[in-house]
Amino acid sequence: MSFEVHILGSNSAAPAHGRHHTSQILHIQDLQIMIDCGESTQLQMKKYGLRKNRLSHIFISHLHGDHFLGLMGLLSTMHLNGRKTDLYLYGPVGLSEIIQLHLKYANTRLSYQIHFRELKGDQSEMILDHPKITVQTIPLQHRIPCTGFLIKEKPKPKRLRKEKVTELGVRDINILKKGEDVIDETGKLKFKNSEYTLPAKRSRSYAYCSDTKYNEDILPLVKDVDLLYHEGTFLHDNLERAEATFHTTAKQAGIFAQKANVGQLLIGHFSNRYKELHPVLEEAQKEFKNSALAEEGKIFTIEE
Repeated sequence: MSFEVHILGSNSAAPAHGRHHTSQILHIQDLQIMIDCGESTQLQMKKYGLRKNRLSHIFISHLHGDHFLGLMGLLSTMHLNGRKTDLYLYGPVGLSEIIQLHLKYANTRLSYQIHFRELKGDQSEMILDHPKITVQTIPLQHRIPCTGFLIKEKPKPKRLRKEKVTELGVRDINILKKGEDVIDETGKLKFKNSEYTLPAKRSRSYAYCSDTKYNEDILPLVKDVDLLYHEGTFLHDNLERAEATFHTTAKQAGIFAQKANVGQLLIGHFSNRYKELHPVLEEAQKEFKNSALAEEGKIFTIEE
């Protein structure tokens, strides 16, 4: 079962050097989820063959334009394409009002329903409890309310031993996958779980930390995740600028990843001042070796 992070945009304030505004698509089992939706996101989806109408949930971290200005265009295109399936949208205070104003003055009534959940921003909260995943917010320190997102797979059922499946009925299979023994009508043991199953595959996790100052307060939330996205807008020689604009350096992102004991670090949200990104990557890797650039078109897979 898949768990992939597909990068659509990696730049900060303005598009530059062939890089676009922040947006990512997550493929988790049969779910397709979007995190942030900067300008040109739907064009990037088309470029990489990603179907808009497969999106079920969209998460917006904050209301700076490079993280949400592509949203209205995406919502409108899905309407023009005749979408009927409900869409679940999560974002900060004000986002719903912005959308409603667009629709009001365009005299548009969408062909599908949006279920909107407003994020608190100043505290962590569970915002999605889906049969397959949970999503929890990560409070970030930025100039305006901003949240990251922690996505975790729920525990998976045990796997059946293939060579034993022919002996089992549907009821037996369902019981064994729960980790239980199968007992017959007389109370006698019919199938012992340990003899017919293998351990469940592990559940995977992804943490998304967009615009924020370096903040160790959130380390407990992201500790031990398989994959961490953390902004690294500036090189460390621009630390003063990073702190003034409530951003993080690549070095700080690497230090944070090391302290959080994550599996892999992705850095993004690059400043326009950096045409070449090798120095950014090298700075992060000095602190945390397993670091990578979250560049357009790259797909990062978390294995089971």
